[in-house]
Amino acid sequence: MNRREFIRSAGAATAALAAGPVAAEEPKEIVIGAIYAFSGASGQIGVDAQHAFNTAAEIINGEYDFDLPLARSAGLPGLGGAKVRLVYADHQADPQKGRAEAERLITQQKATALIGTYQSAVAVTVSTTAERYQTPFLSADNSSPSLHRRGLRFFFRPGAHDEMFSAAMFDFFDALRKKGENIETLALFHEDTIFGTDSANAQSALAKERGYKIVADIKYRANTASLTAEVQQLKAANADVLMPSSYTTDGILLVKTMGELGYRPKAIVAQDAGFAEKALYDAVGDKVAGLISRGSFSLDLAAKRPMVGKINDMFKARSGKDLNDYTSRQFTGLIILADAINRAQSSDGEKIRAALAATELAGERTIMPWKRVKFDEKGQNDDADPVLLQWTGDKFVTIFPAQVAIADAKWPMNKT
Repeated sequence: MNRREFIRSAGAATAALAAGPVAAEEPKEIVIGAIYAFSGASGQIGVDAQHAFNTAAEIINGEYDFDLPLARSAGLPGLGGAKVRLVYADHQADPQKGRAEAERLITQQKATALIGTYQSAVAVTVSTTAERYQTPFLSADNSSPSLHRRGLRFFFRPGAHDEMFSAAMFDFFDALRKKGENIETLALFHEDTIFGTDSANAQSALAKERGYKIVADIKYRANTASLTAEVQQLKAANADVLMPSSYTTDGILLVKTMGELGYRPKAIVAQDAGFAEKALYDAVGDKVAGLISRGSFSLDLAAKRPMVGKINDMFKARSGKDLNDYTSRQFTGLIILADAINRAQSSDGEKIRAALAATELAGERTIMPWKRVKFDEKGQNDDADPVLLQWTGDKFVTIFPAQVAIADAKWPMNKT
């Protein structure tokens, strides 16, 4: 640098100091990475999730007269109106692929936060990776209870987990007993990943605590080609209630095999998963009339909260389907995450984590039948009240708890 260049640069520096500190430029967009299976047996789950997230992003980035966080302002006002941009990754239902995709989204796509993942086994690796990079991970729809008990600071789950869902099932059984129904024996049927194992453990503990006898506890290999032997065991046990914890393809195979072997359970109370999916009812819905599934969402709520119906219409215009237990949680999860980013007024992971931890959102300001969204010290929302839904005709109706039910339960399911 010659003397003239030095004087020029020094003068520029002096002028800059005189003008005061330069404000950091606000980001024009916030990137959020969504990790789901978009291929393979669970591919439709990812497609539906994408429709749910895109619906939420449309509301966040636009202006809508809904009593939802961020609905009435375009973009994130805390970040100068920055828009949310979603980047999708396919974990292919493989935990290690999920780990790699989480790292790619954070390091290459510069994702501010991650959301996912449907399969709880994938959530384990994705959340661990997010923790390593101090990037918030919002578990939109994973239900394994162990996920929030691993000491992770950047893990948050707005929805219920399987211990909460299972407790609602047993509250329902207890209520039926008080009405004179004879419910004594249970058959557990669950796949062998963390979802099925944690579900069965929760149900076993509750059965012992509440005085129900488990007469069959059958674990099978996920995505198996045959369930003949397992269904024969279920038929022989002839429990008062069959309680399956299965994803969609396994659930369809279970119902078809029951039909082939002439097994008609007295009642089925399912741990959601595949039993919340339209694909299952398109394939075997005529064989499971009266089936009950736990859930987080009830479209019946639209009668009391009209925005639920309007948002469902927006989602249905994209997907051709109504919101269900999963897509409602996915939609709600992105709203909650974006609201925290807005309150943080930053794309910094630690600041977003602190804003998530400070979340307190009334249930009426969501599309869910929850008391509120407020995370405990482990990142779990304990106020995500479950509901029980019964497949009646060609749709689910809410049957429990009594304060939100629109119909009495048909019990047993094969009652004429």
